[in-house]
Amino acid sequence: MHITHHFGTTMALNDVSFRVDANELFGFIGPDGSGKTTLFRIITTLLVPGEGTMTVLGRDAVKDYHSLRSEIGYMPGRFSLYQDLTVEENLNFYATIFGTTVKENYHLIEAIYSQIEPFRKRKAGALSGGMKQKLALSCALIHKPSLLVLDEPTTGVDAVSRAEFWEMLHKLRDDGITIIVSTPYMDEAMRCDRIALIQNGTLLGIDTPVNIRERFTKKLYAVTHNDIYALLLALRSEPAIESSYTFGESIHITIAPGTRPAEVEKSLRSKGLAGVTISEITPGVEDTFLELMQK
Repeated sequence: MHITHHFGTTMALNDVSFRVDANELFGFIGPDGSGKTTLFRIITTLLVPGEGTMTVLGRDAVKDYHSLRSEIGYMPGRFSLYQDLTVEENLNFYATIFGTTVKENYHLIEAIYSQIEPFRKRKAGALSGGMKQKLALSCALIHKPSLLVLDEPTTGVDAVSRAEFWEMLHKLRDDGITIIVSTPYMDEAMRCDRIALIQNGTLLGIDTPVNIRERFTKKLYAVTHNDIYALLLALRSEPAIESSYTFGESIHITIAPGTRPAEVEKSLRSKGLAGVTISEITPGVEDTFLELMQK
């Protein structure tokens, strides 16, 4: 594989190689600009790689792009359906493009589409975020693809709709569809069979979510205080603090060998931060990702 791609002088992908097994739910985790969308466009035959070759479903993604497109379902990061067409019209349009009918493959989308079918006469542009994503997934599945590629499908969607969406993905995987998905949400990453961490176009690691999490090499602590900004500034001025990142209402830190948490707490009190709590915690996927980025 060894995919490398540039946009002018900007390197989008740097010698990227990976393998996705059949019927696997494979996730890509990385910040904006890490190369996920570029990679997905190459997988879906929409972009020719600058260097290297991509094999999709056993075929060359460049030479065999025409036959592959009928076997790939793709949801880009931005809602791309026709907003002035109704739900029903969008679905019929995509079925027709792929030479099938909604009736023929309705069983594939029934669990998803049944939730938005009451709004089938509503224009797609008037749907909520969660309903738009369900419609987009229905359109991506209507031609019975072997591979489903989803670029941050739940960004901007409420928590309940996100949970429902992932339940659908697990069912599709269990029904024999291979799924490649990117997500900025660490709780969603834990629901993948395997995940790849990507930063600046480079893969930092590929493994199961549990194994990725266990790669964290140090003790991790959560620090809390009622003034989190002052706490962060104080922690980053502490010589014994090796790393510090904000996670919600706490700050995750690692401490230099030989320094005890009680010493850090005492130093923070001397700087006027009374009431600080420091407790050891289990690292998450995001903690491991940040540690790998530092390396």
